[in-house]
Amino acid sequence: MMTIMTETTLKDGMEPQWDEAYHRRAEAVADHEGWVSLQLLIPLDAPNKRVVLGTWQTRADWEAWHSSDAFLETRAQMDAAEEAEDRQERWYEVVTRENG
Repeated sequence: MMTIMTETTLKDGMEPQWDEAYHRRAEAVADHEGWVSLQLLIPLDAPNKRVVLGTWQTRADWEAWHSSDAFLETRAQMDAAEEAEDRQERWYEVVTRENG
């Protein structure tokens, strides 16, 4: 499995617009092949920042999601709410250990 962490800063006052688009996207991803989990983090000391943790079976599954209609429908709205050139992405391999 792979997790991508995306961090962005929102323009002043644009938090509600971004959050609304994010929640529509989060509802749509549940049916996408390869999707495992999704978390939205808002730092307590920076309410205009957003960190998204998305876990996928493969990076190819994530790439397919990024070309889907459901993803693209929210892209323009979210981009308009973000500070230009501020988005950062980092990929992680998920290593788990079973309890037992």
